[in-house]
Amino acid sequence: MKQKPNDPTRERELTSRHWSVNGRFLTRIATGVDRYAREILGEMDALICQGHPLTAGLTLDILCPAGSVEASPFVNIPLRLLPSAPGHFWEQCILPNYVRGGLLSLCNTGPLALKRQIVCIHDLNSRITPESYSLTFRVVYRVLVPALGNRAAQIVTVSRFSQQTIGRFDIKPADEITVIHDGYEHVLGWNPARSPLTSAGLPRPFVLLVGSNAPHKNVAIIYSIAAELAARGIYLVVAGGGDASVYAPQHTNPPPPNLMHLGRVNDDDLAYLYQQALCLVFPSKTEGFGLPVLEAMALGCPVISSDAASLPEVCGEAALYASPDDAGAWLAAIGRLAAEPMLRKNLASAGPKRSKAFSWRQGAEKYLELMFAVDHGNRGGSGTYEN
Repeated sequence: MKQKPNDPTRERELTSRHWSVNGRFLTRIATGVDRYAREILGEMDALICQGHPLTAGLTLDILCPAGSVEASPFVNIPLRLLPSAPGHFWEQCILPNYVRGGLLSLCNTGPLALKRQIVCIHDLNSRITPESYSLTFRVVYRVLVPALGNRAAQIVTVSRFSQQTIGRFDIKPADEITVIHDGYEHVLGWNPARSPLTSAGLPRPFVLLVGSNAPHKNVAIIYSIAAELAARGIYLVVAGGGDASVYAPQHTNPPPPNLMHLGRVNDDDLAYLYQQALCLVFPSKTEGFGLPVLEAMALGCPVISSDAASLPEVCGEAALYASPDDAGAWLAAIGRLAAEPMLRKNLASAGPKRSKAFSWRQGAEKYLELMFAVDHGNRGGSGTYEN
């Protein structure tokens, strides 16, 4: 039986250790930002089950529009269904009326009406590369994000690069922003044997691209060396796609003949692709974090990454780097991996070690610390949390 939206007359009691989660992310196709929310909450759910000290006296639930999901994906974090409405209207006008304590907004935006709120702003890509985003998206974020920076009790972001960028755009001083990275543990549950791609006859060897065709993803630089890769017998396999409501429409030339575009794939498919690829190439011009490079490293897939934005921060010495503006550097790096089996082996070994510096469990603990600090009237400090 479907749940009915909660009656707002029953939602007025303020509980000092009650926190709700902005569940708008459950209403849409999952992106990297939505993955962050799900994984942080999954680990928080486990910490509640284990009786972590910071969960003592804490009650936590997810507020979500009715009709979007039927049940909570978590054991200890129940779902409360609210009246439904379009995305930003629901978040700004309906959600605040049902929050009984603090609110945790993990996906860039939250209601301006609430001060007792922790908001994770993942990036300012719409300011850095506005050509990647629709006009509506840019306008909404141009208004909402600075207002949240001034209003919310705590601002979190996912990398030191984003921390400094948010400060540079005067949204919040960098030293008042807490950095809580993405984690790697979710890939441990992926199973490449379940992927139908195992019988799809993928061309080999292939270089893997993961992401949308938005300009800041910079896939054109890899397409530009396709002919040279084809001459060496190397294919391109592209996984992913853009959200039309977020990204601006792109006009590209016909794809190169040695390219296979798979569209959206599931987690088991990604595990298989990372397992089989010569390498992941990630030529982005800007990223708040860059979750695909961490996933690839965790699964032993060699990575060639852009040397821009947050990516060196994530990859450390476990990847090869190329400038996002130098096509020759990408061709040379791919050529090295194809010609030097020992280099590929070393990167495949270094990746899983590097990935362990980024933990969803530790991130969940740090959010609990921030929630505790807000509950007790403290700002909670800033910093970067990693192993």
